[in-house]
Amino acid sequence: MDAMDCRHFSGYKPCGKNLNCNHSCPYYSPVDHRILVIGLGAMGAVLRATSLLPGIVKKYPGCHITWVTEKASVPLLLNNPLIDKVLPLEFDSVLKLKSFHFHTCFSLDKDFRIGGIINDLSIDEVFGFRVDPLSMSIVPATSHSEELWQIGLSDHKKFFENKKPETQLLFEAMALGEWEQSPYVLGFSSQELLQIKVKSRQWRKTSQQMVIGINTGCSPTISYKKLSVSGHRVLIQKIQARLPQVQIVLLGGPEDTTRNQAIAFGMDIIESPTTFGVRDGLTSVAACDLVVTGDSLGMHMAIALEKWTVAWFGPTCAHEIDLYDRGEKVISKATCGPCWKRSCEKDLMCYDQVNFDEIIESIERGLSCISLSSKPPFWEIFS
Repeated sequence: MDAMDCRHFSGYKPCGKNLNCNHSCPYYSPVDHRILVIGLGAMGAVLRATSLLPGIVKKYPGCHITWVTEKASVPLLLNNPLIDKVLPLEFDSVLKLKSFHFHTCFSLDKDFRIGGIINDLSIDEVFGFRVDPLSMSIVPATSHSEELWQIGLSDHKKFFENKKPETQLLFEAMALGEWEQSPYVLGFSSQELLQIKVKSRQWRKTSQQMVIGINTGCSPTISYKKLSVSGHRVLIQKIQARLPQVQIVLLGGPEDTTRNQAIAFGMDIIESPTTFGVRDGLTSVAACDLVVTGDSLGMHMAIALEKWTVAWFGPTCAHEIDLYDRGEKVISKATCGPCWKRSCEKDLMCYDQVNFDEIIESIERGLSCISLSSKPPFWEIFS
C-alpha cells in the first residue's frame, strides 16, 4: 500500500476507482497541500464563494479542498469538480475535522462559530477572518482582508464608497492574487443533466422557442427583495404583450409554492417544481435561457449557470453583484436604497418602484445576445 498520499485514499474502504492502490493507478492523485474552506453565510453567498475555487487551485496546484457549510447549503456544493469533501456544520463534522491537519484555511465569514472551529483545529495559516479572544471581536486574519472588514463596519463605505463586486473583495481578502473575474463553479450528475434536457424540451413548444425563467422568491431575511404577487402578474402580462413568442416559467423554492400558484392563476405560464429541493431547482434554472430575478439565491444560480440575468435591486447593493457581462441590472427608483433594512413600513415600497419597461428592454437585449451566440445549450456542453 504505497498511495496513502492520494486524494482518493481514506484507509477505511476501497475508493472504488481501481483494484490496485499504488502509484501506477490511473486515478492516483497525490496531495501535499490540504485546504479547509469555511463558509457559513446565506445560500447565495455560499454559491458566490465558489468563485474562489479557480484561484485556490491556481495558487495551490493539486490541493485537496474540504468545504464546511451550513446543512442547507451542502446541496449547492455537491458534484463540484474542485471540491473533494463537503461537510455540514454539525458536531460529527467538527469531530472529523479535529482528526485532520490543514495547511491553509479560508475563513469566509465574520462568524464567531468559525473562530471557535479554527481555534480547535490543526491549521498552519488562516486567511479571511478570525476571532480575537481578548477583545471578543471578529478581526482580519491578515492584512489582505482589511478592506472587506472595514466595508462591513461602515454603511457609508458599503453603500456609496465601495465599487468592487463582492466576488473581487472576497478573492482579494483570501490573498489569492490578482482578481481575474473567476466564475462561480457548479457541477451536475449525469442524471441531473438528463433532467435539464427533459425540462428544456418539455417547456418549449418548438426547439427555437426561448424560455424566460422568473424567480419569484427570496430569503425571509429581507423579504422585500421580491416583487409582490400583483407586481409579478403585471410584469408577466407586459412581457407577454411585448414578447408573445416566449415561454415564461416561474422559479422558486418550497416557500414560494402557494405564491407561485397565485401568480400563475389564469395565466398561460408554467410553474416549475418547487418542493423537490435545491438540486432540482438548479436544473430548472439551467433549463431556462434567461432569468429575471431579485437579489436572491435564484439570481446566484442564474449567474453560476451563465444565464443572461436581468436582476432588479431595491434594498441591497447592486454594485456588489457581478453579472459577468451576461445580464443587466435594474435599480428601483426608491430614493432610500440601498438600506439593507430587514423591515420597512413605508407605504410605497422599493419593489413598487421598479420600472417594468426597463426590465422588458433588458430582456429584449438579452434575447438578442442569446440569439447571436453560437454557444450550444448547457446540457450539450456538460453532458
